[in-house]
Amino acid sequence: MSTDRPGRFAWLLLATAVLAACQPAASDESDRPETARTFPRADRPVAGVVSNEFSNEEARDDRNEATKVMDLAGITPGMTVADIGAGNGYYTVRLAERVGAEGRVLAQDIDDAALKRLGMRVERERLDNVSIKPGDIDDPRLPEKSFDRIFMVHMYHEVTEPYAFIWRLRPALKKGGQVIVVDVDRPTNRHGIPPKLLFCEFEAVGYKLVEFIEKPDIAGYFARFEAVGPALQPGRIRGCDQPRS
Repeated sequence: MSTDRPGRFAWLLLATAVLAACQPAASDESDRPETARTFPRADRPVAGVVSNEFSNEEARDDRNEATKVMDLAGITPGMTVADIGAGNGYYTVRLAERVGAEGRVLAQDIDDAALKRLGMRVERERLDNVSIKPGDIDDPRLPEKSFDRIFMVHMYHEVTEPYAFIWRLRPALKKGGQVIVVDVDRPTNRHGIPPKLLFCEFEAVGYKLVEFIEKPDIAGYFARFEAVGPALQPGRIRGCDQPRS
């Protein structure tokens, strides 16, 4: 009978380590906010944010982007609109002009530096109908029943917790309110999102697609959604698979 107990102990440690390494890591939620862990994990990689501006404002105005998107979204004077992922405020300032003195625009971002720059711009341009608010990666932190339209322009693909985020977005819509998404048809790790995946994620949380238009002249596509029926409990939401190339 062998008496090499230290050797047996070392072998046991090695075997335990190998078994542990073979266990699935799906149950490890430590990389997610605690407030998002009851929601499905998104099946999509997210590219790093290289800039909080999709492209420079002059180029976007040359193709009349904001006007075309606001027209498609039906933005009229007196509306209340949220600009999610507002960045330096390309849409914020143009929405403020469109909704006029009787309307309101809430600009939201998770980047404190961007919000500070936007705040200075709002003050400099005397946009009295604009408010600024920080958000979280899984919660836009918007007031309930407040918005006719919520804009998410070239930013939805960067949302790492989409199910939690748009689930918590729903209560902020007024009756008949809509979520407007402008993005690009390509994988999320290339700064876009395939329309099929976009539709699936919104439908999983209880939205219906109202309109979808391919719009090369705005460097992407236009989609709008409305919330329908009661919101599902987070544990009943089924996640979507990203289309594989």
